[in-house]
Amino acid sequence: MALNPDSKILIVGSGVFGLSTALWLARSGYRRVTVFDMQDTGSSGYDPGAGIKSASADINKIIRFSYGSEIEYQRLASQAAEIWEEWNQEIASLAEVKEEELPGVLRSGERKVWNKCGFLRMGAGSEFTDIELQTLKNMEKEGIRDTQFKSDDPADVERAQRSGWAHKLDVCRRQERFGVHKAVLDSSAGFTVAYKACAWAQYLARKAGVEFILHLTKGKVIDVDTTATHTPIVRTADGVAHEGDLVVVAGGGWTAGLLPEADGLIETTAGSVITIQLPKDRPDLWDRFSPENFPVITWGMYEGKDIYSFPRDENGVIKIGFRKTKWTNYGDVAGKRISVPKAVHSDETNIPVPALEGIKEYISLNLPELAELGLSSTWLCWYTDSIDNSFVVDFVPGRPCVAICSGGSGHGFKFLPILGREVVKILEGKGSQTVYGQMWKWRASTTNERNGLEEGEKGLRVLEKQQMASREDWVF
Repeated sequence: MALNPDSKILIVGSGVFGLSTALWLARSGYRRVTVFDMQDTGSSGYDPGAGIKSASADINKIIRFSYGSEIEYQRLASQAAEIWEEWNQEIASLAEVKEEELPGVLRSGERKVWNKCGFLRMGAGSEFTDIELQTLKNMEKEGIRDTQFKSDDPADVERAQRSGWAHKLDVCRRQERFGVHKAVLDSSAGFTVAYKACAWAQYLARKAGVEFILHLTKGKVIDVDTTATHTPIVRTADGVAHEGDLVVVAGGGWTAGLLPEADGLIETTAGSVITIQLPKDRPDLWDRFSPENFPVITWGMYEGKDIYSFPRDENGVIKIGFRKTKWTNYGDVAGKRISVPKAVHSDETNIPVPALEGIKEYISLNLPELAELGLSSTWLCWYTDSIDNSFVVDFVPGRPCVAICSGGSGHGFKFLPILGREVVKILEGKGSQTVYGQMWKWRASTTNERNGLEEGEKGLRVLEKQQMASREDWVF
């Protein structure tokens, strides 16, 4: 379809994919962009402490550039990093001259959205994985190998010492305690304060002219209707029909429920997360786990462990996640059985026992000083996987006025500042001319294994089939 500056564009979802798309559409000259969401992410500033539940509304997310052979994602992440730096500078400048204009969550505490604390890709075994070695080759190819420090390379260790990164090369003291430590420290990576980043992006989008309808009924999209005319209609829970020229469904874990035809291409899944609260009377732990002294860590990725952890946040909270198994939750949608998130206002906060045991193993082996503190909370983080872990951004077949913008597959957040740039090109019909348009197009797979999507409701990842951990299981 042909867009013009006055095209009415309706976006479903105010998370990373919807926000970035809205911001870049507005900055590209589109004057009638409206974003719908059933949660009030505006006044809450996406703060999970205020009850906002979505993958984007989190305390932190990893920003990494390590993508094995997928150099296109590595390059896009590097471009996004430049804008992350700009956002930090813009926030600092605005705080000096007009603090009251900042989003509420940025008026107190740390006033930055991106922290380059480093990212330690830590192996669980005695050898580096093939994907790690491929990542280093790509870093060399792109001329950024000097940002990487390999734990068993004397030259890298010496460089780390000279540049002030050596103290983060083996923060778990694995060489001392186990006699082996295979890891690579990426000094260019780190984490973003997720909820503050989203609040800032929404602020920028509003300044650029984007309208937001954020309400439990007025913003809750229950149907995307293209049956009556060529004009798509977004129906909301308050009974209102909103006509547009283009609808972009960027609903995160709720996308498959609104676009049942995407079943088989994307799947709603949940990762398992726990937090540990550092006591205020333990300055030694606050110092040890500060971003200045502690990097983001992944442990045993592609080795059957699949754990990630963060430094403490400004409130002394350490978040640790389990990625080995991504859980599903099936429900009835348009005559199909489709995996959907647990209800936004569900009281379910437990995670499956295998996930909890995997996280406890990581803590016991690598961060034993945290075991004595115990866990503070657990929850399931709902997002959307695609058949190949690559995003899905394209027009929906048979519905030329409806586009899908989804499939973050657990690695989309880092692209918040730049994703919309490529989405706009696709919405303007230029997708076939761009590398990302080709990567993210609507697609199918005939392989037997499709990132777990081939399992369906008969698979072993269904939440109903799991034993959920209780507080008694939190004990080490």
